[in-house]
Amino acid sequence: MAYSFHVWNKMACVGIETALQAMLHGKMPVVVCVGSDLSIGDSVGPVCGSMLLQRKKTDLFIYGTLQNTVTAKEVEYMHAFLRDTHPGMPIVAVDAAVGGAGEIGLIKLAEGGLHPGSGTNKKLRSIGDVAILGIVAERSLFNYALLSLTRLKLVWQIADRIAEGIARYASDAAASAQRAHIA
Repeated sequence: MAYSFHVWNKMACVGIETALQAMLHGKMPVVVCVGSDLSIGDSVGPVCGSMLLQRKKTDLFIYGTLQNTVTAKEVEYMHAFLRDTHPGMPIVAVDAAVGGAGEIGLIKLAEGGLHPGSGTNKKLRSIGDVAILGIVAERSLFNYALLSLTRLKLVWQIADRIAEGIARYASDAAASAQRAHIA
């Protein structure tokens, strides 16, 4: 099942939290935020990862921040690392994306992995059990240029909504695990 929320919807973070509950069933995920700080439009992932670190109140594992990015090319190497380091844990992958003209500003969640680099016609391996995509620009033949011309405010708001939704879900999952452990 897929979900989408507009970035300017004040309830988007609650929607993201609810969608994650439906997809992850209370399991604590590993979060992989894909992107680069070299292009504003491609920085949704690293900005989101940095925001998650600032909000971190649980044992949430976060990979991909402005200080330590995980680019689309590095995703290939993340698979073995995640399998060995976090066996059995679900992976939530966050990335920027391009979409139709009416989709700019949407945050889309879907079960299954995301394909990093597909907006710039790269054919790379997918990552994640749940994909969260922030649509930052319209799809065109010039996606490279569009990602460079994306407004920082849009990227920042998308990353903030995603980070808040993930943080809320992680807090709920940790509280549920704590209650189960006490009982």
